[in-house]
Amino acid sequence: MKTYKELYTRINQEIDVLNLHGKPDELYEPIRYMLALGGKRLRPVLVLMATDMFDGDINKAIHAALAVEVFHNFTLVHDDIMDKADLRRGMLTVHKKWDETIAILSGDLMMIKAIDLLCETPTSHLKHLIQQFNKSAAEVCEGQQWDMNYESVKEISEQDYITMITLKTAVLLGCSLKLGAIIANANTEDAENIYAFGKNIGIAFQIQDDILDSFGQSTKVGKKIGGDILANKKTILLITAMASVDKNDEQILNKWLASNDPNKANEKVNEVLNLYKKYNVLQHAESVKEKYLRLAFEHLNKLTIQPERTTVVKQTALELMDRMS
Repeated sequence: MKTYKELYTRINQEIDVLNLHGKPDELYEPIRYMLALGGKRLRPVLVLMATDMFDGDINKAIHAALAVEVFHNFTLVHDDIMDKADLRRGMLTVHKKWDETIAILSGDLMMIKAIDLLCETPTSHLKHLIQQFNKSAAEVCEGQQWDMNYESVKEISEQDYITMITLKTAVLLGCSLKLGAIIANANTEDAENIYAFGKNIGIAFQIQDDILDSFGQSTKVGKKIGGDILANKKTILLITAMASVDKNDEQILNKWLASNDPNKANEKVNEVLNLYKKYNVLQHAESVKEKYLRLAFEHLNKLTIQPERTTVVKQTALELMDRMS
């Protein structure tokens, strides 16, 4: 079985030799720029990992893995426009380095390139691959729209939040694993179980990310703590607090939610964190995260392959979760 590091190295090698040139160059250069920013390459690695796990040939899964990575980066280009983000992985976002029009068009072209790459997969299951890829791609767009909708809604339920992060983040992890399984000719039940494993791990990852933004250590997380609080982002922490506070604390919370004063940023973070601690919001978020981790591994244990073949994907999930903490 190949390790994460081996598969990560292979993905980077394949990205380096991708033909991403054309005219006009300002349409293609942002694509090369975006892919060169790097990252964990988690999604394409999962495609190869699943193919390997089901005893398939990873060489046949390379194009599908690249398709997932190009698609993922397309979503980041467009998300950065919507979020008005200046930086991505410490570098200027595409719409800041060029402009919004170029970023939109280059992003559109990345989606087209992703489908082209997927179609190069040497498999008799190509129709199934494309259907699964397109289904998950549409769900990612739906999740992003829900996320944007919730910015202007005062309160949402925990289930609304779970549905949103499932679509926006988790389904693509599940899709990546399922594509690899399909390419390796895994049976339908195994393909669905590895998809469910990835989806539930993705939900747990996002909850962990929410937790770390408010309760992590800045030096470990790599960003300033409290960004979600300052942005009034409807994380599981804020949703739980809003549903738990008494009337007096509700007034305090609403006061800080209405505050955009940069001079009171630190005070806002501290006051909201005090409410989170008072109402045991962290403990609840941890319990929900653990619930989805358990669900994920229940599905992994249902696979009909030898248990030792799941070791690498299991270790990868646990190491990534630990690295985030």
